[in-house]
Amino acid sequence: MATEPEAPGPARRTPPAQATRNETPANPLRTAAGPASGGRTVPPPSGRGLPTRTGDSSPEWLEPAMAANGIGSFDWDIRRDVLVGDQRACAILGLVGQPFDRTSASFLALLHPEDAPVVRRRVERAVAELGQCGAYYRTVFPNGELHAVRFRGRVLADAFGRPSRMVGFVWDATVELHKRERADEQAQLREQRSRFIKEAARALSEAVTVRDVARVFTELPLPGLGPDGLALASLEAGRIALLGSNGYHNGLSNQFDRIPLAPTHPAAEAVRQRAPIFVSSREEYRERYPEAWDWAEESGRSSWAFLPLIASGRPTGICVVSFDDDRELDTDERTLLSTLGGLVAQSLARARLHDAEHELAAGLQRVMLPRTVPAVPGVSTAVRYLAAGSGLQIGGDWYDVVPLPGGHVGLVIGDVQGHDVHAAGIMGQLRIALRAYAAEGHPPAAVMARASRFLADLDTDHFATCTYAEVNVDYGVVYAVRAGHLDPVVRRADGTAHPVPVSGGLPLGVDPDEEYRVTRFSLDPGETVVLCTDGLVEARGMDLDTGFARLCENVSGDLPGIDESPREPLEELADRIASGASDSSEREDDIALLLLRWDGPAGGRAAQQLRRRIGQADLARIAELRGELRDALRRWGVPELIDTAELLSSELVTNAIRHTDRDAMFTARLYQEHGRARLRVEVEDESDLWPTRRTPGEQASSGRGLMLVEALADTWGVEPRGTGKRMWFELSS
Repeated sequence: MATEPEAPGPARRTPPAQATRNETPANPLRTAAGPASGGRTVPPPSGRGLPTRTGDSSPEWLEPAMAANGIGSFDWDIRRDVLVGDQRACAILGLVGQPFDRTSASFLALLHPEDAPVVRRRVERAVAELGQCGAYYRTVFPNGELHAVRFRGRVLADAFGRPSRMVGFVWDATVELHKRERADEQAQLREQRSRFIKEAARALSEAVTVRDVARVFTELPLPGLGPDGLALASLEAGRIALLGSNGYHNGLSNQFDRIPLAPTHPAAEAVRQRAPIFVSSREEYRERYPEAWDWAEESGRSSWAFLPLIASGRPTGICVVSFDDDRELDTDERTLLSTLGGLVAQSLARARLHDAEHELAAGLQRVMLPRTVPAVPGVSTAVRYLAAGSGLQIGGDWYDVVPLPGGHVGLVIGDVQGHDVHAAGIMGQLRIALRAYAAEGHPPAAVMARASRFLADLDTDHFATCTYAEVNVDYGVVYAVRAGHLDPVVRRADGTAHPVPVSGGLPLGVDPDEEYRVTRFSLDPGETVVLCTDGLVEARGMDLDTGFARLCENVSGDLPGIDESPREPLEELADRIASGASDSSEREDDIALLLLRWDGPAGGRAAQQLRRRIGQADLARIAELRGELRDALRRWGVPELIDTAELLSSELVTNAIRHTDRDAMFTARLYQEHGRARLRVEVEDESDLWPTRRTPGEQASSGRGLMLVEALADTWGVEPRGTGKRMWFELSS
């Protein structure tokens, strides 16, 4: 409590010329108060209170002035350690009628334990420097009361320049100290409120949506006020629309929501005057707003502050701050609430504009993307769209599933550059154009070329990446075209997944004369092709290869069975892939995802199948396979295909066994369509070495396999399959 700074003391002084060894040093206060002790001999300690000084020759005006201001004086003989003072000093220190041995140690014992060391150090320093000192300190009266005291003292030297006495004044500073403490508290509160306004401004500036603004406002602490209820409402068509509240039960909040803003309501008056309305008691509320008293009475509150929200000169809402007790807010408190209302108004206006833009963007996005995915016999599809976590959350990513002539289906996945309304508009036009080209029956390469030319003709700076795949539902054959987009990923029947390399071309719109190449690959029943945009595999701090590896990891693995989940497994897979994307708050790009699973030929046209594994060292198994194929074709009713199918199958299996060090998988399927039979034979191996067509000499005993396949098969081909390849041919009866 001893907080007053020390007064600077003079350096050790030369004793006056007239002083002698036995004289009392000259009193520096002599002109104002006379000698501090009046030349009185201090009596020996009596064991009672601080003795008083008598015989002062002070000016007549000094004593009344000191008495009027409650100031006492003291005189401390430093050498003898005897402390004396007047009656007022005794009263101030609580020593009237109390035992006291007049020593400095006993005086320090009267002080608060925290203040005594500070006072002692300051006195010791003043004595050492023959200077002045002063301090605030607390003293405990015999009845336990705590009083604040202030003193000022000065050390006097004897004729030899040695410290002899300290004389000074003492007065009760309790009221003064309380005022200082109150001033300190007010300064601290103002600092807290200044920090609060800064923190509230920051929090409100970070609030993006109207819901965010309501949450921030209703959670504000309001230092020094401690409100019991907070409510934020917007004004819509003359009604109050509650946005958020704190401290009100749901029933009361619901009553406040959507009520008409009657002219007699305090909120209406605040909006009309565009100035806060403060109501300090229930009686004042009932007197000023009798027609709006029912809601206030049910709220149980006793005082209110209604803060109009004005943004760009227009009222947009109202803040209500309420208290359980009567509260007459002072100027600082009203200024705090008014400032807060201005911050909330600006934040709410910005959030409403943001919400309106996003509602427009979301509506545009819903219109641009297909509302439903058509059902196509023989395949199952699942789609997902995830908006970016920033901006308007609208972009140029899209997907589409297009039923095609002949029972085929077209898959489209694409991404127009940009994440704004313009990109979404370009995406909508491009989606419609590409869908129309595909529905007209154009082959995949022509569909992509026409779409690129269409985008170039729009005269826009935007370009688009895209993958278009046509799926032959009868045979599970996919014809894919890629324009600067990601390769598709295929999930095999055994749960493994890998990307399928597809020949690429320039993004759409870059070169209107670009020609695109088609890549063909096959699906077995139950296998799934996955198409996605780059937002799924690209994220901050992750390169494309890592993202693609993570995608394949999410695509692969077991899926829950019917007994584990009632949902379609393909939907479960789509959710798993989408959940692998980065969190929406960190996602910088939107994501489109399209999955198609081939369930087998529609209408059961592939009723017969022969599937065998041939060991790498089991060449004798090839002869057995020819016999099994011969028997199967007879059972299936197509004996006319036996000779050619047996010959070509033997060539493909032999080629796979001889040129790889792994087993080969043989599959033969018979499709019945339009009264005709079509046989498809596939041989898979794990070698990435593709066969080459050679021209053998007359004496060569090998090298004619591919020549035979090319000459006898209706159609044939080689396509990648995982880490290996698949060779196939087809025959018709």
